[in-house]
Amino acid sequence: MVRKRGIPEVIILSLVTCGIYLLYWIYAMSNDIKTYLDDETINPGLELLLSVVTCGIYTIYWYYKFGKLICTCQEKAGINVEDNAIVYIVLAVFGLSIVNVGLMQNAMNLVVDASTTYEGTA
Repeated sequence: MVRKRGIPEVIILSLVTCGIYLLYWIYAMSNDIKTYLDDETINPGLELLLSVVTCGIYTIYWYYKFGKLICTCQEKAGINVEDNAIVYIVLAVFGLSIVNVGLMQNAMNLVVDASTTYEGTA
């Protein structure tokens, strides 16, 4: 089940835990997108491992890759598709990854809302 998370909660926990919660969030977001798209090629554990082993360099690519996957989720949910993958890369390169967290979580929350509304009316 894809979980809707509070944006302030995610940002504050990421800051307070010095990025440890951010690693959990990467895993959770990867898992949510895998679940929503029913895509067995997405491996949340591998995404997390690569982010840690490369000291965050892979995470810049992760923002792009999952930005594109969020577009696919938006399309599946039937909502307006916003491709912010390049914005995510630019923000990450300039050290503003925490902004990415908020933007990506907001996009997935909209997908969850649209899916819940659609399923509830059927």
